[in-house]
Amino acid sequence: MKYIFFLILLLMACGRKTTSPELGKDGLYTEPYRPAFHFSPARNWTNDPNGPVYYKGEYHIFYQYNPYGDTWGHMTWGHAVSRDLMHWEHLTPAIGEYPDPLTGDSTMVFSGTVVVDENNTSGLCRGKDCMVAVYTSHVHARGEGKRQHESLAFSDDDGRTWKRYDKNPVLDIQRKDFRDPKIFWYKPQNKWVLVLVVPDLHKVQCYESRNLTQWKYVSEFGPLGDTSKIWECPDLFELPVGNSDQRRWILSLSGSHPQGSTFVGVQYFVGKFDGSKFTADDPKQKPLYVDYGKDFYAGIVYNHLPEENNQAIMISWANNWAYANKTPTSPWRGAMSMPRELSLRQTGEGIRLFQKPPDTLRSLRDGEVHGEISGKQLELEVEITLASAKEAGIKILKSGDEETIIGYRVESGELFFDRTHSGNVSFHKDFASVESLKLNPVKGKIKLHIFIDQSIVEVFANDGEETISDLVFITKDDAKVETYSKNGEATFKVKAWRMKSVW
Repeated sequence: MKYIFFLILLLMACGRKTTSPELGKDGLYTEPYRPAFHFSPARNWTNDPNGPVYYKGEYHIFYQYNPYGDTWGHMTWGHAVSRDLMHWEHLTPAIGEYPDPLTGDSTMVFSGTVVVDENNTSGLCRGKDCMVAVYTSHVHARGEGKRQHESLAFSDDDGRTWKRYDKNPVLDIQRKDFRDPKIFWYKPQNKWVLVLVVPDLHKVQCYESRNLTQWKYVSEFGPLGDTSKIWECPDLFELPVGNSDQRRWILSLSGSHPQGSTFVGVQYFVGKFDGSKFTADDPKQKPLYVDYGKDFYAGIVYNHLPEENNQAIMISWANNWAYANKTPTSPWRGAMSMPRELSLRQTGEGIRLFQKPPDTLRSLRDGEVHGEISGKQLELEVEITLASAKEAGIKILKSGDEETIIGYRVESGELFFDRTHSGNVSFHKDFASVESLKLNPVKGKIKLHIFIDQSIVEVFANDGEETISDLVFITKDDAKVETYSKNGEATFKVKAWRMKSVW
């Protein structure tokens, strides 16, 4: 019976396109804490985004998904598509967990990537274009323990059904931990490039291929930066530096968090890539982080965006491994961040990543709020002129002594996010926290662009110079917004909009 159960999932993962029959029924997408404009599955557990790719006008997102429950396990690739990165159509899970009926070995489908093989270099599809997924097979072999290698699946019907390559694995170095492949087409040398991690050694390995099925090792990077936790979910992409002709490559990695080994986050390196080897501009680079909140992990950028856009769009898991299995949500657990447009700018400290929400989010504005501001689905634009204040900021989701504070301390030059009194913080001992980062005022002002979506808050500071993303779980309904200052005066300009649900 156990194998029949898994085979049903395997058949489901090869089925035809379907939207979820659950949407709009039984109160789904109206539950307490359910994000209204962040992606989440209708039911059950999700973690890392996998294989985000743009093809024929559709943004695909695949994601780690447990079809059997709301905690981690039975890893499968869930699947959804969107025309605008906001409104999503749920599809049948793409690639499912499966057992070996002869050996009893079980394999979970871990993180990976999807590419559009425009000229069918793999020869796996019938037509010119072929969607190819390369993912980590997490194998639990009887009598041998666990091991990981990279496998391939392909689709020639716009990603609606997937078939596993019959000669898997395509890359195996006989290690327990060897995972999270990210692949892209390197046009200058007409080849595919794959980067993945050896997590415990803090190394990123680079491979090349002409056909996606045969891979040659060419280089490795690391250890460098923050190595306090294992490395996971690498990405490698190129961006222009401001409006100049200069370009740089970004290598991003998930694992360590700027505020302690209990938590996880995403760091990045700025450097050059010659088609075979990534080299950091600073061989002694201090850790740089994509986000300073606790709930931004496994960030990865979209493949196959139109070249004329000259941009990178990143999406991440809005959760943290420290408490992810315990968050007080039902019948789902886990969601994705908003998509973010990434850019590079030259700053006084070097070339740095800047981030902004996509302009299309403005279409979700459901009227500007005047007078007293309150709500659990809001977009806020806040400009703080510090004047004589030693501390100033904004309190959101406030009701009595329950509040979440986003503030700036002048003496330390720090922006902080305080969720210690944000509501339900008791479900895990490490949830109540204060995140902080260094931020310089611009002409005496701090600018904050804040998105509040039920249980997810994302903050873009000083036009995206830094970001903080955190979960909060309020227990009261007032959800007021108030400004405050301490030990002196500050002035505020606040604009607010209610936000519609995409569901």
